[in-house]
Amino acid sequence: MTLETIYILRHGFRLNWVTTHWKSVTGLPRDPPLAAFGEAQAKEVADYFLSLPEDQRPTAIFSSPYYRCLQTSKPTAAALGLPIYAEHGIAEWYSPVEPGTGLHPRPSSASVLKAHFPEIDDSWSSLWYCSRKGEDVEALHDRIAGFLTVFVPEVQRRFSGAHKRILLVSHAATVIALARELVGERSLSFRAACCSLTVLDRKVGDAAHLAVVGGWTARVLSDGSHLKDGAQRDWGFEDIAIADGKVINDHGIPGTENEKDEPVGSQIIELSSRM
Repeated sequence: MTLETIYILRHGFRLNWVTTHWKSVTGLPRDPPLAAFGEAQAKEVADYFLSLPEDQRPTAIFSSPYYRCLQTSKPTAAALGLPIYAEHGIAEWYSPVEPGTGLHPRPSSASVLKAHFPEIDDSWSSLWYCSRKGEDVEALHDRIAGFLTVFVPEVQRRFSGAHKRILLVSHAATVIALARELVGERSLSFRAACCSLTVLDRKVGDAAHLAVVGGWTARVLSDGSHLKDGAQRDWGFEDIAIADGKVINDHGIPGTENEKDEPVGSQIIELSSRM
């Protein structure tokens, strides 16, 4: 079977939007959990997928390794009886670090995160790592294009074509970039709300099946009709801070100035050599 449908879900409502008094469960900076409202949203997503005919439900879940995304994935994994695969290629977007301020955070490996989420199947190794030095908007899209180019064929190869429908759980900017790259239109404009669903289908035709970037059509973009309270806290690229035509740099994490920024980019060659 060939991968035919990709569901893309933004994480639920974050606790740090409700209170400044929160603790990172993982100990990672900038890794807030969901608020109670976000957890309720995640359960509504699970209920929605469970309400679909079996031949329309996703059969594999790939999540950003940030806690809020794994939390969002958990109810759907439980409802559909699926494991969660943690993938750094769809992790959070950070703008470039201000020189001399350190690096951005990076979540732990799947085997470490499994202590918090037993649903994680750590046999999946991330195919892509983004740089801890951050990315401008174009580099984010380049990252996602590169990731998708190795990810879709690897899912089909690794699972012997067992999955026709998969779910990706990620962050607002990454969700938008994923949709843009899949349809092959970086100017595609939409806003991603918490626990909203974007659904993309393979284009019909032999040539389309060979293409990853640009080989899909958007069925829906950031749909929140499955949520009791509808779309909440939507975000779009028009919300980013720009100076002189460029994304404003962000500060890294103090104490990480001398850490190595690795691995970065595609890991597919390294993975193939180990198999």
